[in-house]
This record gives sequence, C-alpha cells and structure tokens, in this order.
Amino acid sequence: MSRWGLVVEQNLGFGRQGRMWSVDVMDHVEGTREDALRALKARAERFEPVHPTTRKRRTLYREAEGFLLVVEGVWQPFHCRFTVAEQLYDSAAPEPVAQPPGSPAEEHEEPGVSEHAPPEAKLQQPDPGPPPAWDAQVPEVPSWLGRDDLP
Repeated sequence: MSRWGLVVEQNLGFGRQGRMWSVDVMDHVEGTREDALRALKARAERFEPVHPTTRKRRTLYREAEGFLLVVEGVWQPFHCRFTVAEQLYDSAAPEPVAQPPGSPAEEHEEPGVSEHAPPEAKLQQPDPGPPPAWDAQVPEVPSWLGRDDLP
C-alpha cells in the first residue's frame, strides 16, 4: 500500500521583493492514488490561503496532477497548487525491524538494529549531547573593555 503526501504550494510574504513560493505537506494518505486525489480535493475545496486577505472570488480547477485554486483579491489574483506525491523515503521515519516469524530476537543484539543492517548501523555512536547555546562563542567580557588606548 502506498503512502501519499497531500502537498500545497502558495505565496507567502508581502510585496514584490518579500513574496516567496512556499510548499507544505498538509497530510498523508495510505492507499491508492485515487484515494489520495479524493482526499486532496476535499482539502482544496475548504483551504484558506494566506493571500489575499480580502477575497472576491474563488475558482478551483482540476489538473492532471492535482488542483489549482485561483483566488481573486481586491488588487490582484493569487493561486495555490495542490498535488499528490508518493512518499518514497522519509529520513525521520523509524525503520521496521525485519525478523522472520517465530524466531526469537537474539539477546546480545542491540534494540532497533537487525543482524542484516549495514556495519555502520551496528557501531555505537556517542551521544552528541545538547546543541550549543546560540551565544556559545560570545565571550562573557568583551575584549575592548578596560582598554586605555580607546577613545
């Protein structure tokens, strides 16, 4: 069964220089592509974009890969694209441990690491600890403090 991401792309920011195109995964759907498109259509119909704040008209179009929402504002129109994308990989997702049915796990094996895992997964990595504070490289006393040669 495939996992599909429901993706929206829209404009964020203000003005010509500050505006940027942004992407967001609204949700995930397990099933077929048609299931994902049905869920995406329902999301696109009730989606409230960031721009424009004052809306005169909303028009939703079906495209080959998803939907296009055009929202006419007081000054100019804005648009949002909605697409479905099959998730092939996620670095943050936990990997399932593959064990044959009925075989007990070995006691000396580390949890979460199978015997067929690559060697670097079996090596124990030291805990890096918490990230350094944002001001970790700033000295407590500035170097210019107490100097007599400064005006």
